[in-house]
Amino acid sequence: MSGLFTLGETLGLVAANGIGPLGHAQGFSFGIGGAESNVAIGVARLGGESTWLGRVGPDAAGTLIASRIAAMGVRTLAVTDEAFTGLMVRHRRSGEFTQVDYHRAGSAGSRLAPADLPAAELTGATILHVTGITPALSETARAAVFQAVETARAAGVTVSIDVNYRAKLWSRFDAGPVLRDLVARADIVFASPEEAALFVPADDAPAELAKLGPAEVIVKDGGRGCVALIEGVRLTRPALPVTVVDPVGAGDAFVAGYLADRLAGAPADARLTTAIAAGAFAVTVPGDCEGAPNRAELAALSGADVQR
Repeated sequence: MSGLFTLGETLGLVAANGIGPLGHAQGFSFGIGGAESNVAIGVARLGGESTWLGRVGPDAAGTLIASRIAAMGVRTLAVTDEAFTGLMVRHRRSGEFTQVDYHRAGSAGSRLAPADLPAAELTGATILHVTGITPALSETARAAVFQAVETARAAGVTVSIDVNYRAKLWSRFDAGPVLRDLVARADIVFASPEEAALFVPADDAPAELAKLGPAEVIVKDGGRGCVALIEGVRLTRPALPVTVVDPVGAGDAFVAGYLADRLAGAPADARLTTAIAAGAFAVTVPGDCEGAPNRAELAALSGADVQR
C-alpha cells in the first residue's frame, strides 16, 4: 500500500434544500460528511491513492457511508459497530450563515479504538492524515489517533494534521493541549488563524506553529487565501474569486489538494496553487464531498497548471 491513510468518523448528512429557517424547508437530501473521508475522496478525485478507516453502525446510514466512500475511489475500511451511525442536520439560515446540528454522542464512529488500526497498512502509507475532530469524540478515539501517529512516525511515514477545532465537541481549554501535542508530532499542519491561536501566539501563526516541529505549516484563511511556511520558506496565495453556493467542505478540499500534489511530488508553490483551486471549487457546488473536483475541472476554474 502507498498513498494517503486517514481515519475518523463519517456521518449521515440530512441537508435542507434551499435557504431559510429549517421549519420552512421544502425538502431534504441525504448524503454523507466527515472531514477525513472528505480529504480521502478529494485526494482520490485528483488522482492519488487513499484509504479511509472508520466505524459505522448496522443501519442504512452506515451502509450508505461505506458504499459511497468506496464508490468515490477510496479504499474503504469500514468497521461495523453495534452502535448507531451518527447524523448531522444542516440548513442555511441565510445566504451567509449555515447551521449544523450533530447527533453523534455514543455513535459507532465515536467508538473508534486503537485495536481497529491496521498496523501494516499504516506503516506502508506515504502520508497519514488526521484531524483534531477525532480526539474530541471519545477517549478511545483519541487513543486511536495518537497510536496511529506514533506508529506512522516510527515507520518514517509523513504525518499530516488539520487542527479542525470543533467548539461543539470540546472547550478551548480542553482542546488546546491535545491539539498542541498532535501538532508537535506532525510533519505537516493545517490550521486557521483562530485555530492556531488555541495554543500558539497569534502574531505570526505560521512561524509559531513551525516552532512546535512541523516542517510544513499552512494557515488557511478562507476568502483571504493562505500563508505557508514550508521548509523555512514563506509563501502566500490569494483566494480565487468564485460564486459561493455552499461554503461547507472548502477546508477539506484545500487539504486534499495540497496532499494530492505532495503525493505526486509537486513543489511547494504548486501544492498551494492546487489547494487554493480545490477549496474554491468546493464552495461552488453543494455538499461536503460529492462535487470534489478532478484535475481538468481545477484547471478550468483557475487556469493554473494543476494537471499532474
